[in-house]
Amino acid sequence: MRADFLLRNVQTANQPGVIDIAIRDGLIVDMRHDIRCDAVEEEDFGGRFAFAGFADSHVHLDKACILKRCTICEGTLEEAVRETAKAKAGFTQEDVFERASSVVRQAIMHGTNRMRTFVEIDPRAGMRSFEAIKRVREHYAYAIDTQICAFAQEGLTQEPETEAMLDEALRTGADLVGGCPYTDPRPEEHVRRIFDLARKHDVDVDFHLDFSLNPAKTDLPAVIAATKANAYAGRVTIGHVTNLSALAPEDRSVVARQIGEAGIALVVLPATDLFLMGRGQTTNIPRGITPAHLLSADGVRTAVATNNVLNPFTPFGDGSLGRMANLYANLMQLSRDDDVDQVFAMVSSRAASIMGVDHQLRIGGPADIVILDADDPRHAVRSVAPAIAGWKAGRRTFVRPKPIIFDPASSRL
Repeated sequence: MRADFLLRNVQTANQPGVIDIAIRDGLIVDMRHDIRCDAVEEEDFGGRFAFAGFADSHVHLDKACILKRCTICEGTLEEAVRETAKAKAGFTQEDVFERASSVVRQAIMHGTNRMRTFVEIDPRAGMRSFEAIKRVREHYAYAIDTQICAFAQEGLTQEPETEAMLDEALRTGADLVGGCPYTDPRPEEHVRRIFDLARKHDVDVDFHLDFSLNPAKTDLPAVIAATKANAYAGRVTIGHVTNLSALAPEDRSVVARQIGEAGIALVVLPATDLFLMGRGQTTNIPRGITPAHLLSADGVRTAVATNNVLNPFTPFGDGSLGRMANLYANLMQLSRDDDVDQVFAMVSSRAASIMGVDHQLRIGGPADIVILDADDPRHAVRSVAPAIAGWKAGRRTFVRPKPIIFDPASSRL
């Protein structure tokens, strides 16, 4: 057998012990212990963990890295929306391309090779951000697959121009459409119009939803009803839904089963939700993060994602899903092996599934491979293990050499 590249001595999630992975013509052609073949190149990874890569199912590339253009005084959702709206009026295509590219490059180096990014389209942003993000998608396609969600952040019914612009984006390269009912004066009509656009273009839907700690204030029933009415099970995702964190466990389970039965997926954004929620309280401040792992037990497809990087919604971040998984596990006080494995899946295979992608290492499948400096997924989450190498369709996309400590007691240098 001939191979273009041979990864020796890696560990994977589904096979015991160390194995080798042979790559040819962009595909995995063999996975087993001690492969003997004619390989153009090979590398020994000494038992490190190999998987299909991280998948970021919810990120905003267009408004990343704008902290210097905004003022954060209150740290509230309302302030974040307001400050970002002012800043994006000055966005240019080149500006968005450069800022988005900086985050994408970081994400690639952290082992992410799939991403769903929202792009705000409205009279303030125009189509500038959308055109820039299409350039980003094309430019970095060698290393990362990017889905673009044409997104109405600031409402829809009060701005008829936005609906026409979303329609145009879906005609010219957007992969799906997204809405934000809580910023619209007519949230149910907002939901209906987003579904109308989705059906017109036969694309999936992704909503920002119920971003508060008030369970009584919810647009979830409207989304569930519209999902059923449009026969869109398996094609709808909701992000945030932080008010579920304020429900008693038995009440949350009832809602979770309704979400699961409707075929709606849910993505939790730990960094943003933690930063923005609970601002009105001074003691026993709530985390404000919906427990995705518990909703999963009730039948909901769940994921954990980045959301924002260095802007008023989240003035932190580096595009690392390994760090996000570790943050979520800490906040949810998870320690059992099975729970930690589940967290890893929510930033990799489960997230990719929500994006409509079968994301695993298998013979005959694409050679999309990331090596982590860890023994297994649990170790990766617990230690925020760095990614050390990656391939996309068999092409090496990055390498991060392991740091070396020059110990004077043992070094001969």
